[in-house]
Parts: sequence; structure tokens; C-alpha cells
Amino acid sequence: MRVQTTPAPTEDDRERLAVLLAHAALALGRAGRPAEASRLAAQGLAIVRAGAPPAARRLNGVMHSLARLPELPAPNHHKEKKEMAITPLDVRSEPPARRHALIFDTFGTLATGDGFELINDHDPKPLYYQLEAEQTGKFSWEYLEQGPEVWRVEIGRIA
Repeated sequence: MRVQTTPAPTEDDRERLAVLLAHAALALGRAGRPAEASRLAAQGLAIVRAGAPPAARRLNGVMHSLARLPELPAPNHHKEKKEMAITPLDVRSEPPARRHALIFDTFGTLATGDGFELINDHDPKPLYYQLEAEQTGKFSWEYLEQGPEVWRVEIGRIA
């Protein structure tokens, strides 16, 4: 008996899927469901981030476009307030292409109960949805300041 195997997807395959997902997410967002669209794009980004950088950049751009759509509720997943060690992380001087990697690296070093204060020059909602897709139930998120020039968010690692 011969077992038929499916070839591993190529970076080009991932890019084509990212284009389809981007169109679907944008359509869903424009149809008044930007939060759902952002979650969908973030889940796709979580899948392609390491293996297909162009596809990841495309979906990251879609998430930033979705964040500008009206009626996207400001996420606030901070449950009970506990004392945590907070370190500031100001990414305003970093190139945009490097910011999410820096933030994820910082989150990766946190011990349970610790956090950092993200300081950004735009609303980091796309980051929220990316964290939600990749770190479900493991982070807290509390806006401390919401623009128009500076956004500050306390992000913590929870059990």
C-alpha cells in the first residue's frame, strides 16, 4: 500500500494564503466586526511569523489597518490588580519592523507576576490580538494612557 504524502507548504504558498486571509480579515473588519477580524489575522500571523516573513509582514499590516476601524473596543484584560515588577519598554525610537519582536522577546523573559509598561507612538491593539493568539490566558493588558501622542500599556505575565 502506497501512502500519499502532501508536500510541505512553501513560502510562496504561505504568502498566497496570507493574501487570502488578509482580504477576508479586511472584509470582515469593514463589515463591522474588526475585533473578530483582528483575532483571525493574529492567528494567521502566529502561524506564519517564523517561516514566512513576507506573509507575516502582510498580516501585521492588516492588523494595523483593522485597528483604525471604528467600534473596535479597547481591550482590557487586566483581571485583579496585583503588585508586579514593572519595567518600562519605550519602543518609539525603534524601527516599526523591529517593535513586535522586541516586545515578544521582552514578554518571553517575564516571570509569572512580572510585567512591563509598553510606551508606543500609536495604539498597540494589533499587538494585543497577536498576544491573544499566541499567549492565550497568559497575559494581562491594561491601558494606562491612550494617545493621541503616547500610548502606555501595562502588560504582564499571568499564571
